Amino acid sequence: QVKLVESGGGLVQPGGSLKLSCVASGSTLASYAIGWFRQAPGKEREGLSCISSSDGSAYYVDSVKGRFTISGDNDKNTVHLQMNRLKPEDTAVYYCATDLWSAYCSDNYFQSYEYDYWGQGTQVTVSS
Repeated sequence: QVKLVESGGGLVQPGGSLKLSCVASGSTLASYAIGWFRQAPGKEREGLSCISSSDGSAYYVDSVKGRFTISGDNDKNTVHLQMNRLKPEDTAVYYCATDLWSAYCSDNYFQSYEYDYWGQGTQVTVSS
């Protein structure tokens, strides 16, 4: 069974940066597509980004494109989400998830149903 643990969240001022990490145990992330999601209070979970472990291809939704960067470190079984130019509307709990059926991000990479295992989340708060 795959276990995912996110870390790196915290309080940051608007315009600041944070780097989230997603560490896996029980399996290697190098075999799966990995996605990042977030959920703000009272809102639905929102897909943000996906990285294909097969070739490192990365995908982003428009709301974070150009500000967030997803990357993988297979040696450490870790996927990162570098978040720059953060805005108050980025405030949410951030989750990583694995798609155990494919090493490639699907066309629906931003949909929760594409993923099988989830971490517990890490809180990101953007406020002055």
